[in-house]
Amino acid sequence: MRRASPLLSVLRTTLSRVGREALPHPHHRPHLQGALPRRHFTSAASDPSNKIQFYLSRSNDPYLNLSIEHHLLQNTPADSTVLFVYTNRPCIVIGRNQNPWVEVNLPLVESLRSHGGRELSLDEPLEVDLVRRRSGGGAVFHDGGNVNYCVICPPAVFDRDRHAEMVVRALRGLGVSGARVNARHDIVVDSAADGQEGEPLQTFKVSGSAFKLTRLRSLHHGTCLLSSPNLGGISEFLRSPGEPFIKARGVESVRSRVRNVGVGNAEFEEGVRAEFGNMYGGFDVDCVVGDEAGEISKIKEGMMELKSRDWIYGQTPRFTFSTTPTAEDPRPRPAISFDADLRLDVRQGIIQELTVDGKSLATLEKGSNCFYDLPSWGTLMESAGMESTKASRVGSRLQELLGGSRKTV
Repeated sequence: MRRASPLLSVLRTTLSRVGREALPHPHHRPHLQGALPRRHFTSAASDPSNKIQFYLSRSNDPYLNLSIEHHLLQNTPADSTVLFVYTNRPCIVIGRNQNPWVEVNLPLVESLRSHGGRELSLDEPLEVDLVRRRSGGGAVFHDGGNVNYCVICPPAVFDRDRHAEMVVRALRGLGVSGARVNARHDIVVDSAADGQEGEPLQTFKVSGSAFKLTRLRSLHHGTCLLSSPNLGGISEFLRSPGEPFIKARGVESVRSRVRNVGVGNAEFEEGVRAEFGNMYGGFDVDCVVGDEAGEISKIKEGMMELKSRDWIYGQTPRFTFSTTPTAEDPRPRPAISFDADLRLDVRQGIIQELTVDGKSLATLEKGSNCFYDLPSWGTLMESAGMESTKASRVGSRLQELLGGSRKTV
């Protein structure tokens, strides 16, 4: 057995002072009452002697948790293996190469935000953040009823199913007997649709995965639906009214039937932690992090980037919005409440070309060509020569399809 590093001894003493005992054995449940001082978190993560590391976040800030992930990816030793577990407040997280106007019901998200979370006769107010992560994959909905896991390891031992199988073993140990990993590296459950024995089995997705691979490190993260109270509304959040009009070059999500597995958050956290310990042995670092990690300079910088409009919207791969079929996108379009033929070509959030009724406006004034920072959709139409009343009517319809013309975080 490896001897504990001198730094680990310091960490145990420090954690004891703040009410959270660092534990040498992964099967002992820690007291989650304190947080690791940020200077020790940074030192522990980067210490070359800390080969096996476990972190549990008690922050529900998605921008912070994803920035902690990125910090661990960049700063943990190249030969170390790390498990980071966290739960986010309600948010939609899209992949690095996705289009939010295709993947997300932006009008709904913005309406909730402007009305303090009150919309659609919800039992409780619900505000939803929009986040673009740094890894690939599809769009997912997070809330307090699902827990996220992230494993960072050396590329030489990376396998897309290895740690998904780890989570499956944890779920089976918690009574979810039908859990398995499918060919898409997702975790699914085979069960009767209404939970009644004797009914035909159906397959439901309970956990999706995304990956980020670098020369020195490999990252696999996923989210597991445990007891989401918003399960019935997820499809509405992830179904954009503008999607039928957009031809995108980015990655599109694959829609699946989903369900909760009915496991508590704490039980899932401990089950995954225990399976990680079974795979890799005792932990060199075993600690809790919280909001104070957001004061670490690199993590703070990461949060600022993730929150910026230039990242969320400006990183969108090239796409075309058109109200009628085109040679590149011959799909029939839904009926629309105006008679203008519109086409917008957008690249990294900048309008490259606007065409109205066959007349092209190849260049727009600087300051009026950013697709997520326009004074209004109607103003954009007027800049293309459309009559004011018609431009206002067209702008209102674009608002219903794409959300606001000036995005806020």
